[in-house]
Amino acid sequence: MKANVRIVPDYEVIICPPAESFRWFVHDYPHHLAKWHYHPEYELHLTRHRGGVMMVGDYMGEFAPGCLVLTGPNLPHNWVSTLGPGEVLHGRDMLVQFTQDWVDRLTGMCPEFAGLRALFEEAAFGLEFTGATARAGQALLSGIGAAQGAERAILFLRLMERLAREPGERRRLSRLAPNGAPADLPPELDAAMRFILEHYAEEIDLASVAYHCGLAPQAFSRLFKRQTGHTFARYLVLARVYAACTLLTQSRLPITDICFEVGFNNVANFNRQFIKVCGRTPSEWRRAPRRWRPKRGPIRSEKGATARPRAFPGRRAAEKYRSPANRAWRRGACPAYAFPVVRRSPRRAGLAGGSSARPGRTSGRTTEGGGKPRTDGGREALARIGNARRSRC
Repeated sequence: MKANVRIVPDYEVIICPPAESFRWFVHDYPHHLAKWHYHPEYELHLTRHRGGVMMVGDYMGEFAPGCLVLTGPNLPHNWVSTLGPGEVLHGRDMLVQFTQDWVDRLTGMCPEFAGLRALFEEAAFGLEFTGATARAGQALLSGIGAAQGAERAILFLRLMERLAREPGERRRLSRLAPNGAPADLPPELDAAMRFILEHYAEEIDLASVAYHCGLAPQAFSRLFKRQTGHTFARYLVLARVYAACTLLTQSRLPITDICFEVGFNNVANFNRQFIKVCGRTPSEWRRAPRRWRPKRGPIRSEKGATARPRAFPGRRAAEKYRSPANRAWRRGACPAYAFPVVRRSPRRAGLAGGSSARPGRTSGRTTEGGGKPRTDGGREALARIGNARRSRC
């Protein structure tokens, strides 16, 4: 009697960089991520080289190069190609992954995006795109990889809009959709990831985390790599680097302090791992969100020295000088002593024989009888200033 064998898909943990709303990724085949798996994120998958057999939910069928498929949350999927001995298909898979929260915010942003809801609802069954929609989707998906900043998000919106434009150029693949309940991690992996996220800044290793989960180190290592697609050491580095990104943008701590705060032992290793993960140094990461702010002095662009006018250093003083109170004072519409904001000496106000000392400040001299020091100015001097201004108006 033949045993009833059920193939259980692996749960994949998607790690999105902190400066990105969605994940764009290219990988070879075979690859440790190219397997029968599922995850709570949406995935738009493009197979660029070599055909084969694809499995999406309960659907199984052939696919050709250029196959573009959108899968919904927790829908198992895999693309299998036939290879020769030692053959590797470089860059076979190109994909973009995004969360349900991102979809909800996108469709609720404005009424114009409401038409995308039908596309994301049908993605629960898996959608394969054909014709002009597939060709346009391939070009837009490829363009996201080279884009940065706002252009990257704009291309993503154009991609989703193009996929939703022609309902007749897409077809459902799976007959059944996964239930709406969120996918659960295996209990051992869930305990491990919680432990890592709570203690990443401390000295932890694979053996200690495996002991915390109740597994042998070798068994835990295999489970972690199979489910997350990352080794334990790699995942720990990612957790520390992403925590450093948050501190760099939300605090003024020195970079050296941040290095030790997130669990690195030396600055050189911290910089090396940060560049490997984020593609830039910690200093460049900290400066990036603030490039729009006005700076004093010329600003040099990446292509060369292009000077920009110096920011006005007395902006606050000018705003104070142009305030309604000071305008009324200069017109003489209000008593001078009611607005002691801009203090000027009688000599500067044009009064002959006026004192050069500022009103209301002591001159450092005392009265002949010893007592309190007398003042040169005060309210009387401010009143003379106001009278002089009104007389000139």
